[in-house]
Amino acid sequence: MSVRFPIISVTGSSGSGTTSVRQTFEQIFRREHIAAAFVEGDAFHRYDRESMRRHALEQEAAGNHHFSHFGHEANLMAELEELFRSYSETGTGRSRHYVHDLIAAQQFGQPMGTFTDWTDLPAPTDVMFYEGLHGAAMGDGIDIAQYADLKVGVVPVINLEWIQKIHRDKNDRGYSAEDVTHTILRRMPDYVNFICPQFTATDVNFQRIPTVDTSNPFISRTIPSAEESMVVIRFRDPHGIDFPYLLSMISWSFMSRANSIVIPGGSSTSRCS
Repeated sequence: MSVRFPIISVTGSSGSGTTSVRQTFEQIFRREHIAAAFVEGDAFHRYDRESMRRHALEQEAAGNHHFSHFGHEANLMAELEELFRSYSETGTGRSRHYVHDLIAAQQFGQPMGTFTDWTDLPAPTDVMFYEGLHGAAMGDGIDIAQYADLKVGVVPVINLEWIQKIHRDKNDRGYSAEDVTHTILRRMPDYVNFICPQFTATDVNFQRIPTVDTSNPFISRTIPSAEESMVVIRFRDPHGIDFPYLLSMISWSFMSRANSIVIPGGSSTSRCS
């Protein structure tokens, strides 16, 4: 870990809500006049959108029905670890952008589903902020978690995560409900083997739990709002956390375990910002 060049890593699966956490940090950085280098985990996918489709079909024909971006094989894990190492030691590194949607296509002047060229991170910066799938990844000879000074997990309960992904991919990226459902099923083994283990290494986890019925996420017409949710905040090391102060600041909050506090969902965004 680095004192001079700290790294904040926000980790969660596609549709979990990591982008909302990034927006909160952006507000904090602006308020505190902190210059941040932002890194998108999707920039380190191995394949662009069309190549990924072809490769997934090839893998399926070969008997691998679970090839996904959640696994290490579909990503440039060595390059991602090198970025974390480089920034922690020198405050520099290289990244790129993945063009997700029409807005990004207009911004970068490239078709959706493609990558921009690799470029150096802006310099100088005070902190590197990573948001993506593998910010606390370990295994297969990779240890990205060791370089992050603050590791944040964003882990809504699984049905809520699926609802958020279905709505985002249909509305923002033009996928059909059938396409999204197939993706959820295909990537489930990688979710279990590569995504979930990271949340043991994270310093703090935010898990949103809806208080409305989400028993069939595939027919849900709306995403449960913050006011229709509770948030469980788990600290890996609770020493030094002033829980009485936190409880006094947030109405209707309570401790569920010695390292976990539960707050109303409507409080999480307003308090963080």
